[in-house]
Amino acid sequence: MAVQLTGFSLLTAFATTSIAPPARRLCIAPMMDWSDTHCRSFHRLLAPHALLYTEMVTTGALLHGDVARHLRFDAGEHPLALQLGGSEPDALARCAEMAEAWNYDEVNLNCGCPSDRVQEGSFGACLMREPERVAASVAAMRRATSLPVTVKHRIGVDDCEDYAFMRHFVESVAAAGCTVFIVHARKAWLQGLSPRENREIPPLTYEHVYRLKQDYPQLTIVINGGIRSLADCETHLAQVDGVMLGREAYENPYALAAIDAALFAVIGGTPASMPTRDAVLAAYRPYVERQLAAGTPLKHISRHLLGLYRGQAGGRQFRRTLSERAHQPGAGIDVLMNAMPRAQDMLNVVDERAAA
Repeated sequence: MAVQLTGFSLLTAFATTSIAPPARRLCIAPMMDWSDTHCRSFHRLLAPHALLYTEMVTTGALLHGDVARHLRFDAGEHPLALQLGGSEPDALARCAEMAEAWNYDEVNLNCGCPSDRVQEGSFGACLMREPERVAASVAAMRRATSLPVTVKHRIGVDDCEDYAFMRHFVESVAAAGCTVFIVHARKAWLQGLSPRENREIPPLTYEHVYRLKQDYPQLTIVINGGIRSLADCETHLAQVDGVMLGREAYENPYALAAIDAALFAVIGGTPASMPTRDAVLAAYRPYVERQLAAGTPLKHISRHLLGLYRGQAGGRQFRRTLSERAHQPGAGIDVLMNAMPRAQDMLNVVDERAAA
């Protein structure tokens, strides 16, 4: 199963990378139970230049389950990466082929999730203890697809937390052809902490990620963990190639609009514009209407919108209205649009544009 790395240099790995990767300056993290297609379509309106990631999808779910349910997405989500959970090179290779067939822009291997369920399947964060297995998996996926194959991992696992441990992991996997590493700057405790606690309790050690970029300048290093503001992003981007936002993107989604506009200030010679919250929701309306017509309950969509008006006048009422009414049978677009602060004014604008 192990790939032969003898004589395979990092320079060889970079020389054989032939496909242009998506921009990674701003990424939105794969979040279990959060970043489904409805969430991603919403985030795309807020952050038109960001690289989006799916929730982690296991190889078993793809090879033995409903492929379309797991892989379908809206065309407007591009650029979009599929994150895979697995540890068997052959299975991961088959799933990488599926990713290309379904027109994803990247395949990412999860080596950072600390949940008990993932550990039972011998993948996620525990794979950091098996860099040779990860290298074999990366090599197999790269043979199976022309898409970029990337790895998301932690800085350590349990008592294996020194920089040398992470450096060995990255060096081994890079030798198999991986040139992009997304690093959650916390170690993972595989026993005694829940997945939520693993996102909060282990301390952030950004310096390890910065040092990784310094030691391997030819690698693309994206940093993840505790990033909450544009100032945070700018601080990290002085040291690494990209930033990945997770909880802030979900809990305070409008922050994405400011961050995207600032980090991509000039696109094609034109200053990047920042939409208003009302404009984002109005732009999201056609997507919601299509989903409702296809039978998707409003509650599956509206749950991702609760933080849009966070800290704004009317924001609490917006959340309350969606929380109380979106779950009702037959809830439709009127529930969403009437929940908006200044709802009637916006509805009049939308109706006037439609009439024109």
